[in-house]
Amino acid sequence: MNNKLLLSFCTITAISISGCTTIADMAGADSATLNMNATQGFNKTVQEARSKNTLDTSSATYKKINSAFIRLKPYADQMNKTGQKFDWQLAVLKSDTVNAYVAPGGKVVFYTGIVNKLNLSEAEVAAVMGHEMTHALEEHSKQKVGAQALTNLAVGIGKSYAGAQLGELGNAAIDLGSQVGVGLPYSRSLESRADEGGLIMMAKAGYNPQSAITLWEKMAKNSGAQGSALLSTHPSDANRINAMKKNLPEAMAVYNARGGK
Repeated sequence: MNNKLLLSFCTITAISISGCTTIADMAGADSATLNMNATQGFNKTVQEARSKNTLDTSSATYKKINSAFIRLKPYADQMNKTGQKFDWQLAVLKSDTVNAYVAPGGKVVFYTGIVNKLNLSEAEVAAVMGHEMTHALEEHSKQKVGAQALTNLAVGIGKSYAGAQLGELGNAAIDLGSQVGVGLPYSRSLESRADEGGLIMMAKAGYNPQSAITLWEKMAKNSGAQGSALLSTHPSDANRINAMKKNLPEAMAVYNARGGK
């Protein structure tokens, strides 16, 4: 990764300098650079997972995740206003950790644990996928970019967060996470935007948006379980579920307009 580039998902927001220029831009974290560096980290993660036999490319869980990924991709492209064409790619990693995340430019990582432990339907997988894709499309990571002085802090937090949970996946998965945000929370406002965008995206793809509610209800029930990494960064409290229910009519209108399929 470019040493001038840091993606920090602490509570620090990229500070505006003048006009649309931010610390992120000054650090070389324009959209094209973010996407390029994230691709490098993603490729390294995939290569290491393949060498450790932790890359899932054939199980029933993989097929469910990949099916949702393929169905959502064209609608994600339609919603892309970044000015950069995304090369959407998916990696499914064998791990009991309940987690999923996205890197800039459309690099999506799912852990099998989120599907298997929560017994997710494909529509519920699509709710997670749409949420993460929206983070990428709205470049929420760019809003969390900090200066080089925060690099060691971000990497330290990321590795501390991931710890033994991701150890079997190799250092690349942990390093990618610390650099693009797995384990470090977005702000509540960005999470809400990802929730709303994900609802619309899954509806456009023909998934019933009500599945997003059942997904987060399952998350809430699993909140005390060991290995629920996603819950550390994606709080599933009652307020969040209620907010999603308020956005549900708009999403259901999109879903019903295409015949509910």
